Amino acid sequence: MDAFRPPHIIDWRLFDKSGLLKRVLITRPQPGASQTALRLTALGIFPVLSPVLSIVHKTLHVPPHIAATLLTSRNAVAACPPSLHNRPVFAVGSATAAQATEAGFTHVSNADGDAHALARLVADTLSPAGGSLFLPVAEGQGSELTTSLRKHGFRIVRRVAYRAEGVSSLSDAAVVALREGQLTHAMFFSGETSRHFVHLIRTAGLVEAVRDVEAVSISQGAAVALRPLPWRRISVAAKPNQDAMLVLLQ
Repeated sequence: MDAFRPPHIIDWRLFDKSGLLKRVLITRPQPGASQTALRLTALGIFPVLSPVLSIVHKTLHVPPHIAATLLTSRNAVAACPPSLHNRPVFAVGSATAAQATEAGFTHVSNADGDAHALARLVADTLSPAGGSLFLPVAEGQGSELTTSLRKHGFRIVRRVAYRAEGVSSLSDAAVVALREGQLTHAMFFSGETSRHFVHLIRTAGLVEAVRDVEAVSISQGAAVALRPLPWRRISVAAKPNQDAMLVLLQ
């Protein structure tokens, strides 16, 4: 008789409370969606990609005498010309800071937070007399940071560097996963992403399909935009970054 072989050890962290293997919907634009998918795969979690926004960049004219650049999103990095790379850049978080470094910026400071944290870092580090601050943002974004820094006496040059366009439908993989009840979680990295996702779900007639799915949001704003749908739960990351969101999946 063959010797008894104990069963393989099961890592129950890969399953949710109902026993389903964790399958997580990623809604952020590319290339971030693929990068998040790699993080999930490394954790043993099955990613389902369905970016609901696409990023369209613009070519910007940057005025002279810019003292530093402020980055509130990794999507703004591509709009910054090489002439800014040897000047200080202040990034809202680790992912944006890493993207700036990869693009060639040599003096990168990380606020590791939100727009409020970024404003505090800039105000504590720079003097308004040092020159104007360049703020490349998405259309309709950046007003809160601009207002805060202007109160400290800084001159802000805000330019629309890119726009986010909503896609016309969810990916085939996402539709199948939703219809068959395969998803355990869905990740949302911005309020705009959340709002367009709600629109796509309603258009596809899949409102009831999210009832057993937990939404994981990067911020309270992204969470509020998801409330029209009947989620099992809406969770908000302790800090507005991907690492804090991943903690909620483990």
